[in-house]
Amino acid sequence: QVHLVESGGGLVQAGGSLRLSCAASLRTFSYYGMGWFRRAPGKEREFVAAITGSGGTTYYVDSVKGRFTISRDNAKNTVDLLMNNLKPEDTAVYYCASHRSATFYSGRYHSDVSEYDYWGQGTQVTVSS
Repeated sequence: QVHLVESGGGLVQAGGSLRLSCAASLRTFSYYGMGWFRRAPGKEREFVAAITGSGGTTYYVDSVKGRFTISRDNAKNTVDLLMNNLKPEDTAVYYCASHRSATFYSGRYHSDVSEYDYWGQGTQVTVSS
């Protein structure tokens, strides 16, 4: 049974920072690309960031580039999302997920929800203005 558990969400003022963490029970963690998604109230689930199994390549949605940083520690089976300069529009439930491919099939499917097999329960991030 695979478990992904997110932590680190909370309430923060605009301009503040939060670090989300995801602990995975995946065997051979480096075999899996990892991603962060979010779902705001009344909206569809949205890709936020992804990182290859080796940690060598990262991907971001345009709206968070320069503000968010995804990283992973394969020795600890964790993937983090550091969020700086948060904005009210970042308010959402954030989910981590594991991809079927360590490289997202050479980078082509890093944002494709259907290619992620396992999901965490989510952690709420609320940014006040």
